[in-house]
Amino acid sequence: MTKTATAGRKVQRTASDKVFNFFLYLICGIGAFIVLYPMYFIIIASFSDPTAVSSGNVGFFPVRPTLAGYERLLGYASIWRGYRNTILYTVLGTAMMLAVNIPAAYALSRKDLVGRRIINLLLIFPMFFSGGLIPTYMTVRNFGLVDNFWVMIIPFSVVTYYVIVARTFFESSLPDGIWEAAQIDGCGNLRFFFSFVLPLSKAIIAVIALWAAVGIWNQYFNALIYLRSDYLQPLQIILRSILISNQNMASMTTGSAAQEAQELAELIKYAVIVVSSAPIMCMYPFVQKYFNQGVMIGAMKG
Repeated sequence: MTKTATAGRKVQRTASDKVFNFFLYLICGIGAFIVLYPMYFIIIASFSDPTAVSSGNVGFFPVRPTLAGYERLLGYASIWRGYRNTILYTVLGTAMMLAVNIPAAYALSRKDLVGRRIINLLLIFPMFFSGGLIPTYMTVRNFGLVDNFWVMIIPFSVVTYYVIVARTFFESSLPDGIWEAAQIDGCGNLRFFFSFVLPLSKAIIAVIALWAAVGIWNQYFNALIYLRSDYLQPLQIILRSILISNQNMASMTTGSAAQEAQELAELIKYAVIVVSSAPIMCMYPFVQKYFNQGVMIGAMKG
């Protein structure tokens, strides 16, 4: 029998295979619906009449579409300042995390590193036991970083989890033969890292960059603690302030005005979620292939 004939034959599926596939697709479909519908509901709720949303009439399509929530939200000048600050914090913070954690992970993956076990222990110990908020605040203050632009970038750039994941990748994915061959050609450690290690580590770099960018973009606690000036506040703090001010305004009014203010506050709440999440959701498809590779980091060796 020729290869063409073999390739052209349809695979015969038994009844048990069909039943298994049916339930497999059914479970996957239910899981996808559970994950995606809340996100979809927030989007359509941000465009729907708040009265219809509060009464439960919004299901799968917007009801009496309106842009009042976005018009009110984007009317705040501080929104654009928050976007600028958050983009700067995310770009610079991600670059700083990669510059710190990737070389540290590679150094710890080298078996010839003197004091490797002690350094690993010193790195992992603070992951489980930290000094707490007050000592951390005092340390940041002593360095003069309170209410400083760089407090969102420098002090918290070392992440032990990122170092462990990247170290596992280097240990399992970079054969020792590459380093030995490079040594024969007279290659030093620094040149080997930039010429061989980084080009072969695009997957782990993309994964850690995505994790770092999402974490910094959603970060609000550090800004709440260490930043005082309005012009330094990131987007999350500004959106939080807008939500609180609108809810307070709704609670201070009475009658029909109170109901309208409450409905507008609910509409702004959904718009805030969309505005704060949209950039990260748009960025994810471009690094998804690297993220899928990174999920399997350390799962296999050899």
